[in-house]
Amino acid sequence: MRSWLIIVCCLQWAMSWASATYIEYTPEARQAYDAIMELRFDEAETYVQTIKSQQTNNLVVDHLENYLDFLKVYIAEDEAAFHRAEARKNARLTRIEKSDKNSPYHLYLQADIRLQWAIARIQFEEWFGAFRDINQAFKLLEENARHYPDFMPNKKNLGVLHAIVSALPSSVELVSSLEGDFQKGTCELREVLNYAQQNDFIFERETYILYAYVLLQFGDNPDEAWRVLQRSSLNAKSDPAAAFILSTIAMKSGRNDRAISMLQQRPRHSSFHPFPYLDFLLGKAKLHRLDSDADTYFKKYLANFKGRNYVKESYRLLAWHELVQGNPSDYNNYISKVKKYGHANIGADESALTEANSGVIPNVTVLKARLLFDGAYFDRAYALLSKKSAKDFKAKKTILEYHYFLGRCTHSMQRYEEALQHYATVIRKGEDASWYYACRAALESGHIYEKQGKKSAARKAYERCLSIRPKEHRYTLHQQAKAGLSRL
Repeated sequence: MRSWLIIVCCLQWAMSWASATYIEYTPEARQAYDAIMELRFDEAETYVQTIKSQQTNNLVVDHLENYLDFLKVYIAEDEAAFHRAEARKNARLTRIEKSDKNSPYHLYLQADIRLQWAIARIQFEEWFGAFRDINQAFKLLEENARHYPDFMPNKKNLGVLHAIVSALPSSVELVSSLEGDFQKGTCELREVLNYAQQNDFIFERETYILYAYVLLQFGDNPDEAWRVLQRSSLNAKSDPAAAFILSTIAMKSGRNDRAISMLQQRPRHSSFHPFPYLDFLLGKAKLHRLDSDADTYFKKYLANFKGRNYVKESYRLLAWHELVQGNPSDYNNYISKVKKYGHANIGADESALTEANSGVIPNVTVLKARLLFDGAYFDRAYALLSKKSAKDFKAKKTILEYHYFLGRCTHSMQRYEEALQHYATVIRKGEDASWYYACRAALESGHIYEKQGKKSAARKAYERCLSIRPKEHRYTLHQQAKAGLSRL
């Protein structure tokens, strides 16, 4: 009898606890969220402690603390910290699952936490767990949409997922049941931004960033991504996270000088969480301009970053810097370090390792043109290449690079027919090679045809891209081709 009484009391306590808990973005919670998004983590944790002491049953702290854990892990790429934080994530989900089911935040927070963890898992190559979290998040968001169709935070996440899933390979069985539709996703994100312009919406800044990312990565529209961010309140001079997203899209949309300016003027006060990757970005932007001090920033990144990604790429970029500065012996020194340090988990690091193992030193003229092209200095790059002809080169890779970057330059200069001719040469001569040039040439041909309204030709080009299987960047290129087919 006594044991039954204990069980009943426990059940009553659990029910009363669940009914007493709530999820609300109070003014203090909003201050914490804003501090987190600007990487002012110490300040955010102070706000979180205040909420815990003054709003003891407000489970918004679980969402805020998960943001903190996720961003710390993502920036540092600390796998040990990731595994330590996972136990805290599970406890948060358990608490939120028992909270008030009549709140639109009940399912939304569970989904958002799972999405954050999916991104973290991808960083550490936990693919199965990442797709599982995406699947679960999608189902939670869709269920929440049925109950609260006008709940904008929910629509924000669904918009991103609809757009991203549309570009995933159909072979990814774990997400094959998810509905992917790029147009639907972007429409949902625009709806959220329109709402934010008329209403006080806590996730406005985040939505701008996500929408710009979708346009850049899956919509082949870096200029529109840049224009979207110009309508936001992001300020690179006061916020290192803003400097990151703005400079990244500036570099991708041909605004390399703007990227350098923003990265140089970003805040470096100790109140902001360290973000070494910004030094890597600055070094890369300066190398694209062939600046003599580009190496300084790669060295800073390598000295301060303790994670796994872009280490091999940093050593390769240091090697390239020495080569274009006329120091071939130092090129050999740095390229040898590509083999020794870092991991080959992402495309850039894989490509760096492939170059290091090949033992082939890049042609200086083509390398300079490549770097200038990547910085959108198309006239300078074209001027270098136009002084040469394919007959000046012997190595097959260099000949492919010559035609490829002539194609990319003339494409960017809107000389489309000339670009298509160079792309056709690259595809014909390089589709059976391991390098990515032919695959990317087919993709860019599709972009030209799509822009010209030639849907049939664009479709064939994207399908050609999918039929070419390079060792480098294959997933990313095929993802973009699939996104192109989805748009058509």
